[in-house]
Amino acid sequence: MEDVSIPPLNDPWMVAAFEGWNDAGDAATSLIDHLVDEWDAQVLTELDPDDYYDFQLTRPVLERDDEGTGVLTWPTPVLFLARPPGFERDVLLLRAPEPNFRWKAFCSTIIGIARLAGVTELVTLGALLTDAPHTRPVPVTGTTSDPSLADRLALQPSRYSGPVGINAVLMQTAAHEGVPSLSLWAAVPHYLAEPPCPKATLALLGALEDAVGDPLPQGELEDDAEAWQRGADEVASQDPEITEYVEELEKAQDEDALPEASGESIAREFERYLRRRGAEG
Repeated sequence: MEDVSIPPLNDPWMVAAFEGWNDAGDAATSLIDHLVDEWDAQVLTELDPDDYYDFQLTRPVLERDDEGTGVLTWPTPVLFLARPPGFERDVLLLRAPEPNFRWKAFCSTIIGIARLAGVTELVTLGALLTDAPHTRPVPVTGTTSDPSLADRLALQPSRYSGPVGINAVLMQTAAHEGVPSLSLWAAVPHYLAEPPCPKATLALLGALEDAVGDPLPQGELEDDAEAWQRGADEVASQDPEITEYVEELEKAQDEDALPEASGESIAREFERYLRRRGAEG
């Protein structure tokens, strides 16, 4: 395991997101970036990219400073430490490209650091391209290894079988090591796949807030999501085929929606409102 110097932490939890297959519209990693900025999180440790990446597939990026000097940025897993103001718990935030190889070693290292830090809960974030209409709230689904959390968030057991990304492997490793975990996934409209998708990032933020039970900072995310919505509406309105397709998706979603599901959504939004009002007060 990596040699990491960890300061005393207060009942920390961990949130992880990965670039690539797990991150449609950059929705998940954008939430990590948002929380790092809002909480002024500091780098706790970085993993050696030589151990986990094929640089022909996940290439380093050359950037220029103000003087024109080239600086290489390698695809590096970075673990941040945040001590959010007003929170009773510290937070570790992991942002990384999905590794190209040695997934078992990678996940063992991450969970090893988490256990060393005293992490008691892991949340992974993801986003997939789906046939969800952009005109409706972004659906967020979740799975968890913690029965009490599944009960509180009304999560159904996952029935999925098939290929998985690093999120699922990390969750399985956490479960094996006795660390309760939760995975949250946002649905990004596939016909508007170009990142970023702040509306999906905001939806993940709301779901994460429900999971931790404390208000999370929205910052400019709400304004960004509204701007994205206006742009998406404009794109759709200029293409009759997209307009017709969106109407079909809306009709299908309306037929599948259950009244109790809508009621649960309204209740969650009201609970978030009360939490934020309480935090402001």
